[in-house]
Amino acid sequence: QESESENKLDGETASDSESKSDFGGSSPVPTSDDTPEVLNRALSNLSSRWKNWWVRGILTLAMITFFFIIIYLGPMVLMTIVMCVQIKCFHEIITIGYNVYHSYDLPWFRTLSWYFLLCVNYFFYGETVTDYFFTLVQREEPLRILSKYHRFISFALYLTGFCMFVLSLVKKHYRLQFYMFGWTHVTLLIVVTQSHLIIHNLFEGMIWFIVPISCVICNDIMAYMFGFFFGRTPLIKLSPKKTWEGFIGGFFSTVLFGLLLSYVMSGYRCFTCPVEFNNDTNSFTVDCEPSELFQLQEYNIPVVLQSVVGWKTVRMYPFQIHSIALSTFASLIGPFGGFFASGFKRAFKIKDFANTIPGHGGIMDRFDCQYLMATFVNVYIASFIRGPNPSKLIQQFLTLRPDQQLHIFNTLKAHLVDRGILGSLEDA
Repeated sequence: QESESENKLDGETASDSESKSDFGGSSPVPTSDDTPEVLNRALSNLSSRWKNWWVRGILTLAMITFFFIIIYLGPMVLMTIVMCVQIKCFHEIITIGYNVYHSYDLPWFRTLSWYFLLCVNYFFYGETVTDYFFTLVQREEPLRILSKYHRFISFALYLTGFCMFVLSLVKKHYRLQFYMFGWTHVTLLIVVTQSHLIIHNLFEGMIWFIVPISCVICNDIMAYMFGFFFGRTPLIKLSPKKTWEGFIGGFFSTVLFGLLLSYVMSGYRCFTCPVEFNNDTNSFTVDCEPSELFQLQEYNIPVVLQSVVGWKTVRMYPFQIHSIALSTFASLIGPFGGFFASGFKRAFKIKDFANTIPGHGGIMDRFDCQYLMATFVNVYIASFIRGPNPSKLIQQFLTLRPDQQLHIFNTLKAHLVDRGILGSLEDA
């Protein structure tokens, strides 16, 4: 009874213990103090609580500085960084499966895992390039051929990996091999799909990339700060250090931060314009005429609040209203990505996904909420923001044969004449 209660307190039930035997036993992934020696010496007189606070703070400032640098370098560098982060997150999760399930004797496990990552990235990035840079793809012969047969090539590559997996099956490892096959595919679903959505958001305009990510970062920092200084009431058992005080303080701080950041960024075309390929300069550009979303408009303040603030109207960008939805999701729903990751780590008795960043853990420990946020932003843009894109239609129109272009022109002309639009334009 004592051992049974100890297992339950540790978050493990009898069924968990039984399932561990299928994997050859489960042991925690070893962790070590990864704090740089210079910080250890400088903070040696502090308690462990304050030492962790300073280590996290210093490394957080370093990461924010790095974030500013890559933003300055432009969208292509950001896309490259997203891919690098994706690969590192995939590596951390696959390594946990490799260590916890003692998959050392599995034939081709790691090779096939990385091969499937390559296949999925080839599919997603090929779709993205074809969708956003159609003119560039059609202009280059090799790219045009790859684009035309892209999905067939992607399927053939995946099918090759599937056949390799079947051929690698050995009698004494059947169950474990299928467990790890599922582990790899769930990891691909969580990591690669979400990072692909982040890049889609980036191409809609850097503001759709920077504001959501910054809101998650702000919420993470402010929830930690409020929880550190004022936290008294536990929030959720999966994360014992999370408190209601931190959760609520992080929410209000994030909404305010999102409004201010959106106001600043909405005034710069380099942040609001979508990424496009310029045929004349053979380069990627982020220059356009700002849409109504990024033009100042006057809004009436509710009568109830007029006596409090002393204003009847306020001038703000429409995007700021959308930023309230983004920051609210980042602070109320986004943390559940972190809770999910906490449950995952408790299930396998590990403290962090890795020890890449001192005081923070692995890259996946920092991006567990970002991936959930990326999906929400992509769905939000598709549902409430994105409309028909005339430039994409024109790009596709120009790639057609002359007879097809003429047919479309005559059809469109007849339609406009029937509606009386073309006649009124000619009279004008």
